[in-house]
Amino acid sequence: MKVAVLTTSYPRGPGDVAGLFVADQVEHLRERGVEVAVVSPNDFRHYGIAYGAGVAGNLRQRPYLALGLPLMLGGFARAARRASRDADLVHAHWLPAGAVALTTGKPFVVQVWGTDIELARRVPWPARRVLRRARLVIAPSTALAEEARSLGARDVRTIPSGVDLPPEVGEETEPPHVLYAGRLSPEKGIRELVAAADGMPLVVVGAGPVEVPAARGFVPHDELERLYGEAAVVACPSHREGFGVVCAEAMAHGRPVVAGDVGGLRDLVVHEETGLLVPPGDVDALREALVRLLSDQELRRRFGEAGRRRIAERFTWERFADDALHAYEDALH
Repeated sequence: MKVAVLTTSYPRGPGDVAGLFVADQVEHLRERGVEVAVVSPNDFRHYGIAYGAGVAGNLRQRPYLALGLPLMLGGFARAARRASRDADLVHAHWLPAGAVALTTGKPFVVQVWGTDIELARRVPWPARRVLRRARLVIAPSTALAEEARSLGARDVRTIPSGVDLPPEVGEETEPPHVLYAGRLSPEKGIRELVAAADGMPLVVVGAGPVEVPAARGFVPHDELERLYGEAAVVACPSHREGFGVVCAEAMAHGRPVVAGDVGGLRDLVVHEETGLLVPPGDVDALREALVRLLSDQELRRRFGEAGRRRIAERFTWERFADDALHAYEDALH
C-alpha cells in the first residue's frame, strides 16, 4: 500500500520535536510495510507560517503572515499532487491539510488533532466540506471523535497514538517531586500548576510564552525518559488536550498522573485508579491532588502500576498500527 501523508508540522532534522508525533506514526506504519511519502513544509515554501508556535499560533501572534497563506497553500497543494500521483490513499493531518487532500483527486482520510477542531467551531462550513468528503476521519481521543461528528463527519475512528513501554520502571528520587513536561502556554495549565505547587519540589521541562523560573527548556527525549523515572508524580493540568503524549509516556514509566479532566486525558487517566483528574483551572483541587500523592508512596505505586498496565493494553504502537491499517483498508474499500 502506498500512502501520501500531508502535514504542516514535521521534524526538520535530528532532535527537532516539531510534529514528532506525526513522524512517529509514519515510522511505525513503514515498519508494517506501508510505503509512505511525506509532504511537509520541508517540501514547499511556508512563508514563516509553519513551525515556531504552529500555524494557528503564528497567525494569531503575527496576523500579517496571513498574506502568505494563499501562496503557502498553493505550494502545499502542488507538492501534495506530486507525492500522491501513484499513491493509493492520502492521509491528511489537521483539517487544512484535508482541504489540500481534496485537490489531489485521491481517496483521503483526515486526522484531527484539536487545534483544527477549535478553529472549525468558529468557522464550521469549510471543515464540514472536508470532513464529509473524507473517506473516514481519525481522532486520537473519544472527545475529538465526538467533536468531529458534530461537525458532520460520518465515519470516525478513535485511534490514539502509541507510546513506547520502557522495559523497567525507574526509582523516584528523594525528596519526591512533581514533574511537568510540555509547552509553557496558558492552555497547558502551567500557571495554575506553579501556583498549586508553591512550596513543593517541582521540575519544569519545556519552553513557551509563560515565564517559569528555573524551567529547563526542552530536553532530548532520552533525557525526558530519565526525568519520568525520577519523578514521583507527573502533572498534566491542561485546559484542553487532543490526546496527551506526556501523560501517556508518564504512565508507561509507571508514574501516577494528575491531569485536567478534559479531552484525551480522560481516555488515558482513570480517576482513582491510574491517577487523579481535576477540574481545569482549579488551583485548589490541583494542589490537593498533588499533596495527596506526594504524601502517600503506596498510592503512587498502586496508581503507577495500574497506569503502566493500561498503556500496555491500550496505547502501544502495535495497537496503533493495527487500527490504522484497518482504517486504511476500510477507506479504500
